[in-house]
Amino acid sequence: MPLDGQHPPGSGNGQSAAFHAGFRAARGRLIAVLDADLQNDPADYPAMLQLLAEQDADMVQGDRSHARKDAPIRKWGSWVGRKFRLWLLGDRIRDTGCSLRIMKREIALALPLEFKGMHRFIPATAGILGYKVVEMPVNHRPRVAGETKYGMGITKRALPGLIDCFAMRWMRSRRRPVVGTEIGSQHEEVAATPSSAASAASDTAAVSAGDRA
Repeated sequence: MPLDGQHPPGSGNGQSAAFHAGFRAARGRLIAVLDADLQNDPADYPAMLQLLAEQDADMVQGDRSHARKDAPIRKWGSWVGRKFRLWLLGDRIRDTGCSLRIMKREIALALPLEFKGMHRFIPATAGILGYKVVEMPVNHRPRVAGETKYGMGITKRALPGLIDCFAMRWMRSRRRPVVGTEIGSQHEEVAATPSSAASAASDTAAVSAGDRA
């Protein structure tokens, strides 16, 4: 389903809102995501699909940390954010800020992206929800399109980012698995857990988002 124009309407809605709109428009069993600034390389998708199947995973998260082509201030900000997430959440994802990822559609629809800033916690949230997330080194190219909306504003986002980490920690501590009992002769317990990954390139929907919606 093509999206024409800006979704959601209006400026300054943020990347979380852009993902929220795109994920709900996508129709594939798998959703592939990349930034619109051309730094992500879609040539990595076939290997990501293969890893998804081999690892029986629910999400493959790209990792640019080995060869990131960004300004030092952005690299420093990502490093600080990673340390905070490890300290508060035990989140060992090396590059949660990399938008290049493939996930099952059910994950995309379960993410609370109506909350501002939640796009920074997509892999962590998937893990909290019980899905299997694996990482894969991906290519990262110099920026050739668009303008970053971050830059030195990264210092202004540090405190909100830390508060978001505490919010994620609270959410993780309050979550309880939903377990029901099937009515029948066997009285089997049925737990609401993620199913195994099923990957097929023909069933993959792509979503592209810039720094801001």
